Amino acid sequence: MTDTATNSRSFRAPWVIFWAGFVVRVLYITVAHTYRIRLFQDHFQFGWEMGRIARALVTGYGYADPFVGHTGPTAWVPPLYPLLMAGVFKLFGIYSALSAWVILTINSVFSAATALFVYEIAARCYNRRVAVWSAWLWALYPAALQYAVHWIWEMSLTAMLFSWVLVLALRMRSVGEDSREENAQSTRRWLLFGALWGLIALSNATLLLFLPVCGVWILLGARPLVPSIRNAVLAGIVFFALLAPWIWRNWEAFHVFIPIRGNLGAEMYASSGPGSNGFPFIATLPLVERDPETMRYKALGEVQYVKEQGVKARAYLAAHREHYFLISLKRFYFYWVSVPHPVEHSALAEFGRELSYCFLSITGCLGLALSLKNRVPAAWLFGWAFVLLPVTYYFVTANARFRHPLEPLIAIFSVYLFQSARPRRRSI
Repeated sequence: MTDTATNSRSFRAPWVIFWAGFVVRVLYITVAHTYRIRLFQDHFQFGWEMGRIARALVTGYGYADPFVGHTGPTAWVPPLYPLLMAGVFKLFGIYSALSAWVILTINSVFSAATALFVYEIAARCYNRRVAVWSAWLWALYPAALQYAVHWIWEMSLTAMLFSWVLVLALRMRSVGEDSREENAQSTRRWLLFGALWGLIALSNATLLLFLPVCGVWILLGARPLVPSIRNAVLAGIVFFALLAPWIWRNWEAFHVFIPIRGNLGAEMYASSGPGSNGFPFIATLPLVERDPETMRYKALGEVQYVKEQGVKARAYLAAHREHYFLISLKRFYFYWVSVPHPVEHSALAEFGRELSYCFLSITGCLGLALSLKNRVPAAWLFGWAFVLLPVTYYFVTANARFRHPLEPLIAIFSVYLFQSARPRRRSI
Protein backbone atom coordinates (compact mmCIF):
# COMPACT_ATOMS: atom_id res chain seq x y z
CA MET A 1 0.00 0.00 0.00
CA THR A 2 1.05 3.59 -0.57
CA ASP A 3 1.08 6.28 2.07
CA THR A 4 -2.01 8.47 1.90
CA ALA A 5 -2.62 11.94 3.15
CA THR A 6 -3.97 12.16 6.66
CA ASN A 7 -6.14 15.23 6.77
CA SER A 8 -8.33 17.30 4.47
CA ARG A 9 -5.96 20.28 4.45
CA SER A 10 -3.24 18.17 2.84
CA PHE A 11 -5.55 17.55 -0.13
CA ARG A 12 -5.68 21.24 -1.06
CA ALA A 13 -3.29 22.17 -3.83
CA PRO A 14 -1.23 25.33 -3.42
CA TRP A 15 -2.83 28.01 -5.59
CA VAL A 16 0.59 28.93 -6.93
CA ILE A 17 0.31 25.83 -9.14
CA PHE A 18 -2.88 27.13 -10.73
CA TRP A 19 -1.49 30.63 -11.25
CA ALA A 20 1.79 29.34 -12.68
CA GLY A 21 -0.06 27.10 -15.13
CA PHE A 22 -2.47 29.86 -16.10
CA VAL A 23 0.24 32.51 -16.62
CA VAL A 24 2.37 30.13 -18.71
CA ARG A 25 -0.58 29.36 -20.95
CA VAL A 26 -1.65 32.97 -21.44
CA LEU A 27 1.92 34.08 -22.08
CA TYR A 28 2.29 31.39 -24.71
CA ILE A 29 -0.98 32.39 -26.40
CA THR A 30 0.12 36.01 -26.45
CA VAL A 31 3.78 35.63 -27.38
CA ALA A 32 3.35 32.79 -29.89
CA HIS A 33 0.29 34.53 -31.42
CA THR A 34 -1.78 31.36 -31.36
CA TYR A 35 -4.86 33.60 -31.31
CA ARG A 36 -4.16 34.51 -34.94
CA ILE A 37 -6.31 31.86 -36.57
CA ARG A 38 -5.67 31.03 -40.24
CA LEU A 39 -8.17 32.55 -42.67
CA PHE A 40 -8.26 29.28 -44.64
CA GLN A 41 -11.80 28.26 -45.63
CA ASP A 42 -13.39 31.32 -44.01
CA HIS A 43 -11.87 30.80 -40.54
CA PHE A 44 -13.04 27.19 -40.31
CA GLN A 45 -10.12 26.31 -38.02
CA PHE A 46 -11.52 28.91 -35.59
CA GLY A 47 -13.61 26.35 -33.74
CA TRP A 48 -14.50 24.19 -36.74
CA GLU A 49 -18.17 23.12 -36.52
CA MET A 50 -18.53 24.75 -33.10
CA GLY A 51 -17.26 28.06 -34.43
CA ARG A 52 -19.70 27.95 -37.33
CA ILE A 53 -22.60 27.25 -34.94
CA ALA A 54 -21.50 30.07 -32.62
CA ARG A 55 -21.47 32.44 -35.60
CA ALA A 56 -24.97 31.33 -36.58
CA LEU A 57 -26.22 31.90 -33.04
CA VAL A 58 -24.84 35.43 -32.92
CA THR A 59 -26.06 36.36 -36.41
CA GLY A 60 -29.63 35.24 -35.78
CA TYR A 61 -29.74 31.84 -37.50
CA GLY A 62 -30.02 29.87 -34.28
CA TYR A 63 -28.16 26.66 -33.47
CA ALA A 64 -27.40 25.89 -37.11
CA ASP A 65 -24.98 25.88 -40.05
CA PRO A 66 -22.06 23.71 -38.81
CA PHE A 67 -20.14 23.62 -42.08
CA VAL A 68 -20.57 26.14 -44.90
CA GLY A 69 -23.44 28.38 -45.92
CA HIS A 70 -26.88 28.33 -44.31
CA THR A 71 -27.85 24.68 -44.08
CA GLY A 72 -30.45 24.78 -41.30
CA PRO A 73 -30.66 23.53 -37.70
CA THR A 74 -28.08 21.09 -36.38
CA ALA A 75 -27.35 18.72 -33.54
CA TRP A 76 -23.92 17.83 -34.90
CA VAL A 77 -22.11 18.72 -31.68
CA PRO A 78 -23.29 19.16 -28.06
CA PRO A 79 -24.21 22.73 -27.12
CA LEU A 80 -22.07 23.68 -24.12
CA TYR A 81 -18.91 24.89 -25.85
CA PRO A 82 -20.66 26.48 -28.88
CA LEU A 83 -22.80 28.50 -26.46
CA LEU A 84 -19.65 29.63 -24.64
CA MET A 85 -18.12 30.64 -27.98
CA ALA A 86 -21.28 32.49 -28.98
CA GLY A 87 -21.09 34.54 -25.80
CA VAL A 88 -17.51 35.51 -26.59
CA PHE A 89 -18.41 36.34 -30.21
CA LYS A 90 -21.25 38.55 -28.99
CA LEU A 91 -18.90 40.53 -26.73
CA PHE A 92 -15.66 40.60 -28.70
CA GLY A 93 -16.55 40.05 -32.35
CA ILE A 94 -17.17 37.10 -34.67
CA TYR A 95 -13.95 35.34 -35.64
CA SER A 96 -11.92 38.30 -34.34
CA ALA A 97 -8.38 37.97 -32.99
CA LEU A 98 -9.59 39.34 -29.64
CA SER A 99 -12.31 36.67 -29.46
CA ALA A 100 -9.71 33.98 -30.17
CA TRP A 101 -7.47 35.34 -27.41
CA VAL A 102 -10.37 35.43 -24.94
CA ILE A 103 -11.53 31.89 -25.78
CA LEU A 104 -8.03 30.46 -25.51
CA THR A 105 -7.59 32.29 -22.19
CA ILE A 106 -10.83 30.72 -20.94
CA ASN A 107 -9.46 27.35 -22.09
CA SER A 108 -6.35 28.16 -20.04
CA VAL A 109 -8.47 28.71 -16.93
CA PHE A 110 -10.01 25.26 -17.40
CA SER A 111 -6.64 23.64 -18.07
CA ALA A 112 -4.84 25.31 -15.16
CA ALA A 113 -7.73 24.48 -12.79
CA THR A 114 -7.32 20.82 -13.73
CA ALA A 115 -3.93 20.91 -11.98
CA LEU A 116 -5.76 21.53 -8.67
CA PHE A 117 -7.87 18.41 -9.21
CA VAL A 118 -4.80 16.42 -10.28
CA TYR A 119 -3.19 17.37 -6.97
CA GLU A 120 -6.17 16.25 -4.89
CA ILE A 121 -6.57 12.94 -6.72
CA ALA A 122 -2.90 12.13 -6.20
CA ALA A 123 -2.87 13.36 -2.59
CA ARG A 124 -5.86 11.24 -1.65
CA CYS A 125 -4.75 8.09 -3.45
CA TYR A 126 -0.94 8.28 -3.07
CA ASN A 127 0.95 10.92 -1.10
CA ARG A 128 1.89 14.58 -1.14
CA ARG A 129 5.08 14.00 -3.10
CA VAL A 130 3.22 12.36 -6.00
CA ALA A 131 0.58 15.08 -5.76
CA VAL A 132 3.07 17.95 -6.03
CA TRP A 133 4.97 16.44 -8.95
CA SER A 134 1.78 15.47 -10.80
CA ALA A 135 0.19 18.90 -10.40
CA TRP A 136 3.33 20.73 -11.53
CA LEU A 137 3.70 18.33 -14.45
CA TRP A 138 0.18 19.17 -15.56
CA ALA A 139 0.69 22.88 -15.02
CA LEU A 140 3.92 23.19 -17.00
CA TYR A 141 4.40 20.22 -19.33
CA PRO A 142 3.89 21.36 -22.96
CA ALA A 143 1.81 18.32 -23.97
CA ALA A 144 -0.64 19.03 -21.13
CA LEU A 145 -1.26 22.62 -22.19
CA GLN A 146 -1.32 22.22 -25.99
CA TYR A 147 -5.08 21.91 -26.34
CA ALA A 148 -5.71 24.97 -24.18
CA VAL A 149 -3.43 27.25 -26.18
CA HIS A 150 -3.86 25.94 -29.73
CA TRP A 151 -7.34 24.42 -30.06
CA ILE A 152 -10.67 26.22 -29.93
CA TRP A 153 -12.65 23.13 -28.95
CA GLU A 154 -14.02 21.52 -25.80
CA MET A 155 -11.05 19.37 -24.66
CA SER A 156 -9.83 21.56 -21.79
CA LEU A 157 -13.35 22.06 -20.48
CA THR A 158 -14.15 18.35 -20.64
CA ALA A 159 -10.88 17.32 -18.98
CA MET A 160 -11.51 19.75 -16.11
CA LEU A 161 -15.09 18.56 -15.58
CA PHE A 162 -14.05 14.90 -15.64
CA SER A 163 -11.20 15.50 -13.17
CA TRP A 164 -13.64 17.34 -10.92
CA VAL A 165 -16.03 14.37 -11.00
CA LEU A 166 -13.20 12.04 -9.98
CA VAL A 167 -12.28 14.32 -7.07
CA LEU A 168 -15.91 14.41 -5.99
CA ALA A 169 -16.15 10.60 -6.15
CA LEU A 170 -13.05 10.28 -3.95
CA ARG A 171 -14.50 12.73 -1.43
CA MET A 172 -17.79 10.81 -1.36
CA ARG A 173 -15.89 7.61 -0.58
CA SER A 174 -13.62 9.42 1.97
CA VAL A 175 -10.55 8.15 0.13
CA GLY A 176 -7.40 9.24 1.94
CA GLU A 177 -9.22 10.22 5.13
CA ASP A 178 -8.12 8.78 8.48
CA SER A 179 -11.71 7.85 9.15
CA ARG A 180 -14.85 7.89 7.06
CA GLU A 181 -16.32 11.38 6.84
CA GLU A 182 -19.73 11.38 8.53
CA ASN A 183 -21.51 13.31 5.78
CA ALA A 184 -19.38 12.18 2.85
CA GLN A 185 -22.37 11.35 0.65
CA SER A 186 -24.46 14.39 1.43
CA THR A 187 -27.38 15.48 -0.72
CA ARG A 188 -25.35 18.51 -1.80
CA ARG A 189 -22.52 16.34 -3.12
CA TRP A 190 -24.88 14.05 -4.98
CA LEU A 191 -26.60 17.03 -6.60
CA LEU A 192 -23.20 18.36 -7.66
CA PHE A 193 -22.40 14.89 -9.05
CA GLY A 194 -25.53 15.00 -11.21
CA ALA A 195 -24.82 18.56 -12.34
CA LEU A 196 -21.22 17.81 -13.33
CA TRP A 197 -22.25 14.77 -15.36
CA GLY A 198 -24.95 16.86 -17.04
CA LEU A 199 -22.32 19.40 -18.08
CA ILE A 200 -20.01 16.62 -19.27
CA ALA A 201 -22.84 15.21 -21.39
CA LEU A 202 -23.38 18.63 -22.96
CA SER A 203 -19.65 18.96 -23.62
CA ASN A 204 -18.53 15.48 -24.71
CA ALA A 205 -21.09 12.72 -24.41
CA THR A 206 -18.66 9.86 -25.07
CA LEU A 207 -17.59 10.02 -21.42
CA LEU A 208 -21.06 8.93 -20.31
CA LEU A 209 -20.06 5.27 -20.61
CA PHE A 210 -18.18 5.81 -17.35
CA LEU A 211 -21.12 7.38 -15.47
CA PRO A 212 -22.79 4.12 -14.26
CA VAL A 213 -19.46 2.71 -13.03
CA CYS A 214 -18.65 5.92 -11.17
CA GLY A 215 -22.09 6.10 -9.57
CA VAL A 216 -22.10 2.44 -8.49
CA TRP A 217 -18.55 2.77 -7.10
CA ILE A 218 -19.69 5.65 -4.89
CA LEU A 219 -22.76 3.74 -3.72
CA LEU A 220 -20.64 0.72 -2.76
CA GLY A 221 -19.08 2.88 -0.05
CA ALA A 222 -22.38 4.23 1.27
CA ARG A 223 -23.20 3.63 4.94
CA PRO A 224 -26.22 3.54 5.29
CA LEU A 225 -27.19 2.72 1.72
CA VAL A 226 -30.83 3.89 1.52
CA PRO A 227 -30.22 7.66 1.92
CA SER A 228 -27.47 7.51 -0.69
CA ILE A 229 -29.75 5.73 -3.16
CA ARG A 230 -32.34 8.45 -2.61
CA ASN A 231 -29.69 11.11 -3.19
CA ALA A 232 -28.46 9.27 -6.29
CA VAL A 233 -32.00 9.44 -7.69
CA LEU A 234 -32.00 13.19 -7.04
CA ALA A 235 -28.66 13.41 -8.86
CA GLY A 236 -30.25 11.62 -11.80
CA ILE A 237 -33.08 14.15 -11.83
CA VAL A 238 -30.55 17.01 -11.91
CA PHE A 239 -28.66 15.27 -14.71
CA PHE A 240 -31.75 14.87 -16.88
CA ALA A 241 -32.96 18.37 -16.00
CA LEU A 242 -29.78 19.79 -17.52
CA LEU A 243 -30.25 17.70 -20.67
CA ALA A 244 -33.99 18.36 -20.99
CA PRO A 245 -33.83 21.80 -22.69
CA TRP A 246 -31.45 20.47 -25.33
CA ILE A 247 -33.55 17.36 -25.94
CA TRP A 248 -36.67 19.52 -26.24
CA ARG A 249 -34.95 21.88 -28.64
CA ASN A 250 -33.94 18.94 -30.84
CA TRP A 251 -37.50 17.63 -30.83
CA GLU A 252 -38.83 21.04 -31.83
CA ALA A 253 -36.20 21.45 -34.56
CA PHE A 254 -36.20 17.92 -36.03
CA HIS A 255 -39.32 16.17 -34.65
CA VAL A 256 -37.18 13.20 -33.63
CA PHE A 257 -35.61 12.16 -30.36
CA ILE A 258 -31.94 13.22 -30.27
CA PRO A 259 -30.66 13.03 -26.68
CA ILE A 260 -27.34 14.81 -27.23
CA ARG A 261 -25.90 14.70 -30.76
CA GLY A 262 -27.15 13.33 -34.06
CA ASN A 263 -24.21 12.79 -36.41
CA LEU A 264 -23.27 9.15 -35.76
CA GLY A 265 -24.33 7.80 -39.16
CA ALA A 266 -22.34 10.45 -41.04
CA GLU A 267 -19.26 9.91 -38.88
CA MET A 268 -19.45 6.15 -39.36
CA TYR A 269 -19.61 6.47 -43.14
CA ALA A 270 -16.80 9.04 -43.27
CA SER A 271 -14.45 7.12 -40.97
CA SER A 272 -15.30 3.50 -41.82
CA GLY A 273 -16.88 3.58 -45.28
CA PRO A 274 -15.27 3.24 -48.74
CA GLY A 275 -11.66 4.41 -48.77
CA SER A 276 -11.54 4.88 -45.00
CA ASN A 277 -8.27 4.48 -43.14
CA GLY A 278 -9.44 4.81 -39.54
CA PHE A 279 -9.22 8.56 -39.00
CA PRO A 280 -10.26 11.78 -40.77
CA PHE A 281 -7.85 14.51 -41.85
CA ILE A 282 -10.64 16.80 -43.03
CA ALA A 283 -14.22 17.68 -42.12
CA THR A 284 -16.93 15.08 -42.52
CA LEU A 285 -18.53 17.23 -45.24
CA PRO A 286 -16.72 19.15 -48.01
CA LEU A 287 -16.27 22.80 -47.07
CA VAL A 288 -17.44 24.04 -50.47
CA GLU A 289 -20.96 25.42 -50.63
CA ARG A 290 -21.65 24.20 -54.17
CA ASP A 291 -20.15 20.73 -53.63
CA PRO A 292 -22.77 18.03 -54.45
CA GLU A 293 -22.40 16.39 -51.04
CA THR A 294 -22.84 19.68 -49.20
CA MET A 295 -25.86 20.49 -51.36
CA ARG A 296 -27.35 17.07 -50.57
CA TYR A 297 -26.86 17.70 -46.84
CA LYS A 298 -28.65 21.04 -47.18
CA ALA A 299 -31.47 19.65 -49.32
CA LEU A 300 -32.19 16.64 -47.14
CA GLY A 301 -31.68 18.33 -43.80
CA GLU A 302 -29.31 17.00 -41.18
CA VAL A 303 -31.48 14.22 -39.76
CA GLN A 304 -32.33 12.62 -43.10
CA TYR A 305 -28.79 13.07 -44.40
CA VAL A 306 -27.27 11.39 -41.34
CA LYS A 307 -29.84 8.60 -41.57
CA GLU A 308 -28.95 7.90 -45.19
CA GLN A 309 -25.24 7.98 -44.45
CA GLY A 310 -25.81 5.56 -41.60
CA VAL A 311 -27.67 3.14 -43.87
CA LYS A 312 -24.79 3.27 -46.36
CA ALA A 313 -22.26 2.78 -43.58
CA ARG A 314 -24.03 -0.29 -42.19
CA ALA A 315 -24.37 -1.83 -45.65
CA TYR A 316 -20.69 -1.26 -46.39
CA LEU A 317 -19.53 -2.62 -43.04
CA ALA A 318 -21.75 -5.69 -43.38
CA ALA A 319 -20.04 -6.44 -46.70
CA HIS A 320 -16.53 -5.57 -45.46
CA ARG A 321 -16.35 -6.97 -41.92
CA GLU A 322 -12.62 -7.64 -42.11
CA HIS A 323 -11.96 -4.04 -43.17
CA TYR A 324 -13.96 -2.71 -40.20
CA PHE A 325 -12.16 -5.06 -37.81
CA LEU A 326 -8.75 -3.98 -39.08
CA ILE A 327 -9.41 -0.24 -38.98
CA SER A 328 -10.92 -0.61 -35.49
CA LEU A 329 -7.63 -2.21 -34.40
CA LYS A 330 -5.88 0.64 -36.17
CA ARG A 331 -7.92 3.18 -34.21
CA PHE A 332 -7.02 1.38 -30.98
CA TYR A 333 -3.38 1.83 -31.96
CA PHE A 334 -3.94 5.48 -32.91
CA TYR A 335 -5.66 6.25 -29.60
CA TRP A 336 -2.69 5.13 -27.54
CA VAL A 337 0.27 5.62 -29.91
CA SER A 338 -0.88 8.76 -31.80
CA VAL A 339 -2.72 9.60 -34.98
CA PRO A 340 -0.26 10.52 -37.74
CA HIS A 341 -0.17 14.12 -38.92
CA PRO A 342 -0.46 15.17 -42.58
CA VAL A 343 2.54 14.47 -44.79
CA GLU A 344 3.88 18.03 -44.73
CA HIS A 345 5.36 17.43 -41.27
CA SER A 346 9.02 16.36 -41.30
CA ALA A 347 9.75 12.74 -40.48
CA LEU A 348 11.91 13.72 -37.50
CA ALA A 349 9.27 16.02 -36.03
CA GLU A 350 6.60 13.37 -36.55
CA PHE A 351 8.74 10.72 -34.85
CA GLY A 352 9.36 13.00 -31.86
CA ARG A 353 5.68 13.83 -31.52
CA GLU A 354 4.58 10.19 -31.68
CA LEU A 355 7.34 9.12 -29.27
CA SER A 356 6.23 11.71 -26.69
CA TYR A 357 2.57 10.75 -27.05
CA CYS A 358 3.23 7.00 -26.92
CA PHE A 359 5.67 7.29 -24.00
CA LEU A 360 2.99 8.83 -21.80
CA SER A 361 0.50 6.12 -22.78
CA ILE A 362 3.02 3.46 -21.75
CA THR A 363 4.01 5.11 -18.47
CA GLY A 364 0.38 5.87 -17.67
CA CYS A 365 -0.73 2.27 -18.24
CA LEU A 366 2.23 0.88 -16.30
CA GLY A 367 1.48 3.29 -13.45
CA LEU A 368 -2.14 2.13 -13.44
CA ALA A 369 -1.02 -1.52 -13.41
CA LEU A 370 1.29 -0.79 -10.47
CA SER A 371 -1.56 1.00 -8.68
CA LEU A 372 -3.81 -2.03 -9.14
CA LYS A 373 -1.04 -4.34 -7.93
CA ASN A 374 -0.45 -2.21 -4.83
CA ARG A 375 -4.18 -1.85 -4.19
CA VAL A 376 -4.11 1.91 -4.34
CA PRO A 377 -7.49 3.38 -3.31
CA ALA A 378 -9.78 3.93 -6.32
CA ALA A 379 -7.34 2.23 -8.71
CA TRP A 380 -10.12 0.03 -10.07
CA LEU A 381 -12.31 3.07 -10.66
CA PHE A 382 -9.51 4.67 -12.67
CA GLY A 383 -8.94 1.41 -14.50
CA TRP A 384 -12.54 1.42 -15.69
CA ALA A 385 -12.01 4.96 -16.98
CA PHE A 386 -9.09 3.68 -19.08
CA VAL A 387 -11.30 0.90 -20.43
CA LEU A 388 -14.52 2.81 -21.12
CA LEU A 389 -13.55 6.32 -22.23
CA PRO A 390 -11.80 5.18 -25.45
CA VAL A 391 -14.38 2.55 -26.51
CA THR A 392 -16.47 4.76 -28.78
CA TYR A 393 -13.39 6.04 -30.56
CA TYR A 394 -12.14 2.53 -31.34
CA PHE A 395 -15.27 1.85 -33.38
CA VAL A 396 -16.10 5.27 -34.86
CA THR A 397 -13.14 7.59 -35.35
CA ALA A 398 -9.77 8.46 -33.81
CA ASN A 399 -7.93 11.67 -33.04
CA ALA A 400 -5.10 12.53 -30.66
CA ARG A 401 -7.26 15.01 -28.75
CA PHE A 402 -9.71 12.28 -27.72
CA ARG A 403 -7.25 11.02 -25.10
CA HIS A 404 -7.16 14.36 -23.29
CA PRO A 405 -9.81 13.63 -20.60
CA LEU A 406 -7.64 10.70 -19.46
CA GLU A 407 -4.41 12.67 -19.47
CA PRO A 408 -4.75 14.06 -15.92
CA LEU A 409 -4.80 10.44 -14.69
CA ILE A 410 -1.96 9.54 -17.07
CA ALA A 411 0.13 12.32 -15.51
CA ILE A 412 -0.54 10.98 -12.00
CA PHE A 413 0.19 7.36 -12.93
CA SER A 414 3.39 8.34 -14.74
CA VAL A 415 4.68 10.24 -11.72
CA TYR A 416 3.72 7.38 -9.40
CA LEU A 417 5.53 4.90 -11.64
CA PHE A 418 8.80 6.82 -11.52
CA GLN A 419 8.44 7.77 -7.85
CA SER A 420 8.05 4.06 -7.04
CA ALA A 421 11.24 3.07 -8.85
CA ARG A 422 13.97 1.70 -6.59
CA PRO A 423 17.59 1.12 -7.59
CA ARG A 424 18.70 -2.50 -7.59
CA ARG A 425 21.06 -3.56 -4.84
CA ARG A 426 24.36 -4.81 -6.08
CA SER A 427 25.15 -8.34 -5.11
CA ILE A 428 28.35 -8.81 -3.14
